Amino acid sequence: MIEARELQKSFGSHRVLDGVTFRIEKGQSAVIIGRSGGGKSILLKHIIGLLRPDSGEMLIGGENIAAKNERELLQVRRLFGMVFQSAALFDSLTVADNVAFLLRREGRLSEKEIAQRVDETLVMVDLPGTQRKKPAELSGGMRKRVGLARAIVYRPEIVLYDEPTTGLDPVVADSIDQLILRVCEQLKVTSIVVTHDMRSARRVGERILMLHEGRIYAHGTPNEIFESEDPIVHRFVRGISDPKEHNF
Repeated sequence: MIEARELQKSFGSHRVLDGVTFRIEKGQSAVIIGRSGGGKSILLKHIIGLLRPDSGEMLIGGENIAAKNERELLQVRRLFGMVFQSAALFDSLTVADNVAFLLRREGRLSEKEIAQRVDETLVMVDLPGTQRKKPAELSGGMRKRVGLARAIVYRPEIVLYDEPTTGLDPVVADSIDQLILRVCEQLKVTSIVVTHDMRSARRVGERILMLHEGRIYAHGTPNEIFESEDPIVHRFVRGISDPKEHNF
């Protein structure tokens, strides 16, 4: 479903991606971890086609999207749903209108069909009866759920999550993790989660990829990553600073 081959990306003299190579199978739940500023968000933008690599290939369903023009990329992006770190909801719109935003913009469904799809999706994310509420009336966890509902309402094949548990207490974060797993199972989507939350990474990832110094430094099952004896992997997943570094 998703494959990167030797992705290179620089901004000026700063090389962010330096030969990133990985493969994520259809229906898999994968987690990308790594240091802040290490290129995880840049990598997500390559996966969805918002950025083009300087060299290398980004394949979605076997097609290299790095070679596509903007019109062709619009069709590719329909495969994706995106859940933003801040939920990125429209404060002036109700929950129902936020979730329905893309469906209305496309104009393929009637208002009755849109309302039915929105209701079904809100039930899926455990928010029935919230259609008329505004984002300001919701808790942080509820806003995250509305953001997820908006991402999956048009039934994408791939869902990208950017720090889905940031700013949430452990109990709410666990509920979001359970929801990610449920969506992956019920809708048969491929999930890619970028996170600094190691508890979340262990819960939702069938496979974990660690981005370090512009490359996929390590990958494996959660057990393989969390039990790794590699000093760089071990320090990161355990939250142990390197005594040789003084950048805090």
